[in-house]
Amino acid sequence: MLACLLEIKRAVSSSSDQASVAGNPYVALQKIKGGERGSLTDAVEQALREAIVTSALEPGMMIDRMAVCERMGVSRFPVSAALARLAHAGLVEVLPQRGTRVKPIALDDIRQHLFIRSALEVETVRRVALMHDQATLDALAVNLDEQRTMAGSGQRLAFHGLDLVFHEILLDAVKLPRVKEIVAVSRNALDRARQLLASPERLVHTLEEHERIFEAICTGNADAAAKAMHDHLDQVVAELHRSAKTRPDLFEP
Repeated sequence: MLACLLEIKRAVSSSSDQASVAGNPYVALQKIKGGERGSLTDAVEQALREAIVTSALEPGMMIDRMAVCERMGVSRFPVSAALARLAHAGLVEVLPQRGTRVKPIALDDIRQHLFIRSALEVETVRRVALMHDQATLDALAVNLDEQRTMAGSGQRLAFHGLDLVFHEILLDAVKLPRVKEIVAVSRNALDRARQLLASPERLVHTLEEHERIFEAICTGNADAAAKAMHDHLDQVVAELHRSAKTRPDLFEP
């Protein structure tokens, strides 16, 4: 949960920079000072990964390696090494005679990761509803209050961080760390797509869906809670299909 809270802090502090990032995507990358070759590669990889996940570097965009070098103050080696790692992770791809680009989002992969999340999180929320744990209810209530504030002010990245925390509270409640780890892997794979969905309207809908889950948990209605979670994750699939029609350039055919 600490990682999610740190993400919220970063999101809030960076919200004022969104206009400049939109004009120059490499503004999202911070300059690196010194360090060994290995740590430089790690830092470049982390910065590029975050820029890709948050869509500062959009799917399908060609990556200008020299622009990355100049922006981050590093040589070509750590940039090339970082991009090789990101290619292995499926976030970028090398196109012969053209260069490296951010890999478009594959809807088939998204559907599989959402299937995993649905199978595990629907059962998770069912168990939470039967637990009647006051500490969990209190944590969810505080989180939803913060979500309402961020949704109302249109703070997309901060809301995304709170969204992650909401689901993490539920997973922590059932005390099944291996389940939480599996969900985290699938969730990380979905982050790019979820960022694309974060319109003001989608924030409001996500909040409403979270509130329905919470209400069912509060009343101890396990079936209603499970259905609310299932419907919530289904909406992500539906929204992705709508996004693919609106911006087909961001998705694999």
